[in-house]
Amino acid sequence: MAASDRMNYKKIPENNNRTKGDIGEDLAVEYLIRKGYEIIERNHSNPFGEIDVIGRNSGNLCFIEVKSRADDEAGSPWEAVTRYKQSKIIRAALGYIMQNKVAGQQVRFDVVAVYPKTGQVELLKNAFEKSSAGRWVPPF
Repeated sequence: MAASDRMNYKKIPENNNRTKGDIGEDLAVEYLIRKGYEIIERNHSNPFGEIDVIGRNSGNLCFIEVKSRADDEAGSPWEAVTRYKQSKIIRAALGYIMQNKVAGQQVRFDVVAVYPKTGQVELLKNAFEKSSAGRWVPPF
């Protein structure tokens, strides 16, 4: 079952030259650390795809997708993590697991929604499972 959590951070100035995604990811990582996550890697890329943040929390190896939105006009960050996107994250996670020889660990897929203009950060733990993203299910 998914758990959601929310926190507000200091508003990011609109004239900041960094991209919205970079700012959002920084806010997400800061939030995750405050929530007890150990951050292992950011922006992991392998032949199977990319994962925004990889961490550990409560005995789980967590693969975390970060979605930044100025507002909900373009849809919520949660809606942006479609089944197709989930399957890409799962494949990239399998690649990470194979590359780093960490098979057999409990795996969790979390999503962090970030609103850089307001500084609001929301976490959805166990946002999806490896079997929910379609037919292909990686063997972990």
